[in-house]
Amino acid sequence: MKISIITATWNCAGTVGDCLASVAGQSHAAREHILIDGGSTDGTLAVIEAQRAALAVLVSEPDGGIYDALNKGIARASGEVVGLLHADDLYADSEVLARIAAAFADPAVDAVYGDLVYVAKADTQRVIRHWRAGAYRPERLRLGWMPPHPTLYLRRALYERHGVFDTRYQIAADYDLMLRVLSRLTGRVEYLPQVLVRMRVGGASNRSLRHILRKSWEDYQALRVNGMGGVGALAWKNLSKVPQFWQGRDATEEP
Repeated sequence: MKISIITATWNCAGTVGDCLASVAGQSHAAREHILIDGGSTDGTLAVIEAQRAALAVLVSEPDGGIYDALNKGIARASGEVVGLLHADDLYADSEVLARIAAAFADPAVDAVYGDLVYVAKADTQRVIRHWRAGAYRPERLRLGWMPPHPTLYLRRALYERHGVFDTRYQIAADYDLMLRVLSRLTGRVEYLPQVLVRMRVGGASNRSLRHILRKSWEDYQALRVNGMGGVGALAWKNLSKVPQFWQGRDATEEP
């Protein structure tokens, strides 16, 4: 089973090399790595070119932001299954894609996800927060639950059926897409109870108070547009993150 992995980059010369090596080191050979760069000027392209042979697709041109770039990648994907790996992130080990492919071997499975750890930017072995997602139940979407987006893999046909990232959202297009797709699935959602991705801290959604407020507003809009609730679901979504900081690796799952 061929898996397409999409990475969007922009001025990330310090981390993109680790991301590329992480994909190249996967034991699952039936994969394509698609990289969409927004016109980096900091040396990112030089790092990418040094590992160009590992990429199936490389595009570097101005874009409308990360979600526009990811949509470009989805449009170029040829794998039966599509996943994302951001330029700052790494797979937890070399068998991640193999485990995902094994789960998708069942034709009834439409989506696969797992757990994620947030790690220090300078030391990816130092875990700051553990996101143990827990098993999927449709009713949990109305309680603000979501799987860790960097661990979520979907059959490519779902993008064709339900659409791609809505670029009207600046920060929460991933949440909107997950609500839109998961609330309409007819196939099965498979949870792998293990860490699949190590994500460096410092993402766009939490880099400032303004971004946090913007993220909350966009989350609320996504909940309303997809018929998944409103203020109550948003409150549960935000409060559920607290135990992840208290308990580290043993943090409880989101609602």
